[in-house]
Amino acid sequence: MKVLCVFGQYNYGDVERGLGYEYTNFIPALRNLGHEVLFFESLTKSNYSDYADLNRSLLQTVEREKPDIVFCVLMTYEIWLETLQLIREGSNAALIHWATDDSWKYEQFSRFLAPMFDVHATTYASAIKRAEEDGIDNCVITQWAADSTRMAPPLPAADCDYKVSFVGSMYGNRKQWINDLEQRGIHVDAFGYGWPNGPVEAEDIARIIRSTQISLNLGDSGVVIEGGKLTRSRQIKARVFEVPGAGGLLATENAEYLQEFYQPGKEIVVFEGINDLVEKIEYLLAHPDARDAIAQAGYDRTRAEHSYEARFEPLIELALARRQERSAAVNAIDFEQFNIFARSHRPHVLLKFLKAALLLPCLLIWGRQRGPRAARRFLFEFSWRLLGRKTYSATGWPGRIFYKQS
Repeated sequence: MKVLCVFGQYNYGDVERGLGYEYTNFIPALRNLGHEVLFFESLTKSNYSDYADLNRSLLQTVEREKPDIVFCVLMTYEIWLETLQLIREGSNAALIHWATDDSWKYEQFSRFLAPMFDVHATTYASAIKRAEEDGIDNCVITQWAADSTRMAPPLPAADCDYKVSFVGSMYGNRKQWINDLEQRGIHVDAFGYGWPNGPVEAEDIARIIRSTQISLNLGDSGVVIEGGKLTRSRQIKARVFEVPGAGGLLATENAEYLQEFYQPGKEIVVFEGINDLVEKIEYLLAHPDARDAIAQAGYDRTRAEHSYEARFEPLIELALARRQERSAAVNAIDFEQFNIFARSHRPHVLLKFLKAALLLPCLLIWGRQRGPRAARRFLFEFSWRLLGRKTYSATGWPGRIFYKQS
């Protein structure tokens, strides 16, 4: 089958942040399943003049290539609701959306986009419950995994180049974790956007993990609101599977449902707080045989159960079955209708005035670099709360006036 992947080649569409996770992990897995894979860039702003140009290009690609599956990983409002509807009505493709960060994005994003897909795949059980409450019946639970093309058996601790490493962008409380470890005499080699070592390519990530005695995963993603209460979000991130798959020993913060995938203490190491982490690092560094046994068990479990091929195959089968339940498409994209949507996307005088009114104070407070992004953020937060699904349509205000900052 022909699969059209719609996501970014680079993290956040920025080449300086390195190749994106989905680009380096999802495409190889889909090809390993025997599919012909096409790629459509949806994040790099310089490729298009505005969102109307981006959405038109996507529809032209669907019309030309006639994919069997359109596999999306969307960030916010880059692909319009109207565009997704035109694909549903004008092609025979099954539509899959792989959601990221639904612990907090479901409320502001996924609940509006999910109904447009045959399958909305989420890694959060809480999102499934909320979707059921919202009457959305196409959400299914899945989980991150490891790229089988980069799986490799563990190296003995004695052959590793690093004692402790962390790979991931520097944000949230990650810098504090690393600083706290350093103050306790544990050096951490950190790689990724924001760290002195900078971003690394996907192949280098796997090499670093395999040549590290203990690889850290910091899964605390900050404070979120659940059931009207503030709580800390502990996520099962992709790194949970990537580290054991690459032959590393994973040391991770605990997260809900983590024990469904690995046995703590036998296949991975789970810690609670800085003191517990320090104690376990010191023990594992002093007992390399114990470290090697856990790394091997984690690798064996990952290879047997946690590849993206294993994740994607049932999603594709389900999406194709649900596509058959929909009415037959006319097999031609309605570009006349799209042109109407594109014209409605042009900002009018009042929107231009709104942009100027938002920009002025933000520029004064945060400067030329951060100010426009802050203004866009303020408008987005207002829009999804007050205007709901309109935010993700051709007439959504943030996309109409803040294309470059989105």
